[in-house]
Amino acid sequence: MIGFAVGQLVVGPLSDKIGRRMPLIVVTALHVLASIAAAVVPDLLLLSAARVLMGIGAAAGGVVAMAIVRDLFGGRRLVVMLSRLALISGVAPVVAPLIGSALLEVMEWRGIFIVLACYGAVMFVSTIVFIPETLPKARRQDQATTTVWQRYKSVLSDRVFLGVLVIGGMTFSGLFSYLSASPFLFQQLHGLNAQQYGLLFAANSLGLVIGVQAASRLAARFGPQWVLAFSTGMLLVAGSAIIVTDQMGLGLWGTVIPLFVFMTACGFTFPCMQVLALDRHGKAAGTAASILGASNNGVAAIISPVVGLISAGAGITATTMAVVMVGCSVVAILALWLIVRPRTVAMLTP
Repeated sequence: MIGFAVGQLVVGPLSDKIGRRMPLIVVTALHVLASIAAAVVPDLLLLSAARVLMGIGAAAGGVVAMAIVRDLFGGRRLVVMLSRLALISGVAPVVAPLIGSALLEVMEWRGIFIVLACYGAVMFVSTIVFIPETLPKARRQDQATTTVWQRYKSVLSDRVFLGVLVIGGMTFSGLFSYLSASPFLFQQLHGLNAQQYGLLFAANSLGLVIGVQAASRLAARFGPQWVLAFSTGMLLVAGSAIIVTDQMGLGLWGTVIPLFVFMTACGFTFPCMQVLALDRHGKAAGTAASILGASNNGVAAIISPVVGLISAGAGITATTMAVVMVGCSVVAILALWLIVRPRTVAMLTP
């Protein structure tokens, strides 16, 4: 996760300066090579190093994709297109656990890295063949007159963008608290096997997809800032419900149902925060996307292990997981109303 965050901070500004296509090609190649290395390294230290490089290599896909969409669209169309992008991204957590658990039935864990290398190679070839350059040379020349630090300063001096950073980081942290705790919670505490856990994870991830698609229509009509007002409150209610149902001893379904609501609220949040961040910074879309992505993943990488620290000695429960989710939701709500201030944000142009 830290490699993924750092990689975005490098690739995003670079894509503003030299174009979108070449950084995407080069860094995707790094991901393929790092995946192969992860499959053959002899010890945990080298595996961890390879995983960091995999994260750096994967960073280009996330940040450059958002920048490409911003190059091509703005206003309400940007909401629709970012939602479509988020829908495609939402398919990954639905399908990936099922594929991973199925692969472990026929190969050892190293084989998964070989599969990832092959998948990365397909992305590498697809980029070369199908992805055009969306940042014209004229706009690159404009970027050449400013330094990376000037572009960072321009983006980070925007109050709304800073508030969106906090909301995004907290939402991702709540989501990754669930991701880091769920194998222990559902497989060890509730006794699900790998295949059952994969199906449950996929079902919950469908809430993310539903939220993303609903958000595109609502944000275009009411404004992304007001959808965030609804979704952040929904995050808090769902996280609190998990604590209540767990303390009442309602078992597996008492956790799964409010967790589905939490995932749906995440789906409402993600495209709206991307729109608020990118619509205001079309001339530095790569830089804005890199800061947003790095903040989301970097903060999540730091906060999500807090579940394990809270659970030390007693083991992970739905309550210990949800305490972190609720805390993150509260911070996101405060950032929305005290920093972003929805009433001061203009409605999107057509």
